[in-house]
Order: sequence, then C-alpha cells, then structure tokens
Amino acid sequence: MNEAKKPRLVGINHIAIEVGDIDRALDFYGKIFDFSLRAKRPGNAFIELGDQFINMMQTAEPHEDRRRHFGLVVDDRSSVRARVEAAGGKLLPGPFLDFLDPWGNRVEVVEYANIQFTKAPQVLRAMGFDLDKNENARRELAEKGMTP
Repeated sequence: MNEAKKPRLVGINHIAIEVGDIDRALDFYGKIFDFSLRAKRPGNAFIELGDQFINMMQTAEPHEDRRRHFGLVVDDRSSVRARVEAAGGKLLPGPFLDFLDPWGNRVEVVEYANIQFTKAPQVLRAMGFDLDKNENARRELAEKGMTP
C-alpha cells in the first residue's frame, strides 16, 4: 500500500453520545446551552453546531466515562458551572471545566477565544457570532501558519 495515498484527517463532522432518553437529554442540555435542533426522530436527536453536529442516540445501556470525553466550544463559559449544577449534572474536579451528564457522558467546556479551534468566518456569521481569539490562541495559530 502506498503511504503517499493515505487519507489525511481534516476534522470532526460530528460526535455521537448515548443517552437514556432523548427528550430528557434535550431538556438537560437545553438548561445549560443555547442550541437549535438539526433534526429529531424516534431514538435520535441532532444538535446543530453550524458545520458540525452532535448526534444523541437513545440507549438503555448505562455507562460512565472516566477519562473519555468530548469538548464543547462556547462563546462564554462564565455561567456554565452554575447551569450544570442547576440542571443536575455532576461537576468534576480538576483544572478544566468538565462535567458528567445524567447518562455518564463526560463533557469538557472550553471558550472559543482561548483555543486554536477556529470556525470559518462565513460559518460564524451564519451562526450569528462575532468572536475573536485571545493573544495566546492567536500566537498558537500563527506558529502553525494558520492566521490570515
């Protein structure tokens, strides 16, 4: 097999999480985050993230993530801790803003300004955002040649 033809990773289109009840999961996450649905059908819901999405899949099999997690990017994370607690999530100790949802999914919440992850300007516009990066994130992007 020719190594030069190996597919290169470009990004993540979506993540899929398992929840015990779709409506309860939408209610739980809706108490924490402002989002819209891409679609909903029996046993599945799709949360819109512009050019990406979260697929919630209903399952009866319980689980609890210990280290495995996914990171959600928000415009402002200042109220997330209080919202997670009010919604019934479990905040986790450590240097990051991690929590467990009622179905055991571990979520890390990061703020757009502080990280390298960047949405294309037209995607941000379509989503109704006017966001910028902090100096550290801009420097990290510049070091990789990823600034305009």
